[in-house]
Amino acid sequence: MHTVNIHEAKTHLSRLIERAVKGESFVIAKAGHPLVKVVALNQPDDQVQRRIGFMSGQLKVPKDFDSMGDEQIESIFLGEDAA
Repeated sequence: MHTVNIHEAKTHLSRLIERAVKGESFVIAKAGHPLVKVVALNQPDDQVQRRIGFMSGQLKVPKDFDSMGDEQIESIFLGEDAA
């Protein structure tokens, strides 16, 4: 991996960014000590299908969903035998 000092990075930033975009990551160092690694960001592909709502229309939620099991839950909390 290529290492450049801060002065060189400032002087040749455009060229270094072009190389990073092509997959050549590099390190910026100060006084010989590595500070940061520069790598290209992966651009999201417009062709990738989003997963949100991928099962839309395939599941049915019962109308009594919010009250399902109320009797059993109540008996558990009251300490009664389950019905």
